[in-house]
Amino acid sequence: MTLEKIRALVTADFADVDRVIKERLHSPVALVDQVATYIIHSGGKRLRPLLVLLSAKACGHTGRRHVEAAAIIEFIHTATLLHDDVVAGSSMRRGRQTANEVFGNAASVLVGDFLYSRAFQMMVTLDRMQIMKILAEATNAIAEGEVLQLMTARDPMTTEARYFDVIHRKTARLFEAGAQIGAVLSGAAPEIELALAHYGKHIGTAFQLIDDALDYQADESSIGKHLGDDLAEGKPTLPLIHALQHGNDEQRAMIRHAIEHGGLDRLHEITRAVASLGGLAYTARLAQGEADQALAALSPLPESVYKEGLRELAKFAIARKS
Repeated sequence: MTLEKIRALVTADFADVDRVIKERLHSPVALVDQVATYIIHSGGKRLRPLLVLLSAKACGHTGRRHVEAAAIIEFIHTATLLHDDVVAGSSMRRGRQTANEVFGNAASVLVGDFLYSRAFQMMVTLDRMQIMKILAEATNAIAEGEVLQLMTARDPMTTEARYFDVIHRKTARLFEAGAQIGAVLSGAAPEIELALAHYGKHIGTAFQLIDDALDYQADESSIGKHLGDDLAEGKPTLPLIHALQHGNDEQRAMIRHAIEHGGLDRLHEITRAVASLGGLAYTARLAQGEADQALAALSPLPESVYKEGLRELAKFAIARKS
């Protein structure tokens, strides 16, 4: 099932999410409107709000609060993108110039703050303390993940365990929160809520693993960013960590130097080394394992087209080429 067909399961709800996003983006401050609108409408798969909608529907939710929750998740995610691009000094995302490239770093950081605060305003309207707790803890974990990533940048001694700690906080935690919120809004049994939280964590981890592998194997037109962006920022992602562990002295020295100095002058050599040393295959194998765990976590849910959509979403997370 393609991503478009998965989205088709919740077409009306997705349209409502877009409507809510447009309404809640509005600010009397013109620059806030400009930057927020630019980043929100700059493309992206919107997997996180899709996850909220499918999870709620799979639990039998019949109200409209899942639409508001999906928009909240998208605002939090977008705020992290604005801040992350400033920290990383990125100039391209989703095939377009980043907001910081167009509007400057200061505007991007401040509008990211606006989106965070707007998300928390919207949480209050849901009037569910459990949801506020889930999202507050997730947002805090994301911030910790960003700091951990900053600490590991340009550090070739970064371990696989530390790498997974970063992506669990920085990426998987928001997927986990989105899936769990769908269950909470539906009044699902605790075992269903826990199952969906586990599903979200594993699909989010799989998604990030594939994203990190794509930096060393896809073309720029398909992934919407510069090849080697992670390397340029000195990010020791799993494909590099694996290559460092299995390369010869020359290969290890080349990769260590690239991580420490963020150089791309030997990108093609490093890309070949990562592939030949099994870095891509290893990352893909672990991503498949995460997707399998996500699929297994769905077993307590009753059968429905929405549960099938969640299954297909897990498969898409590891099969995607962009």
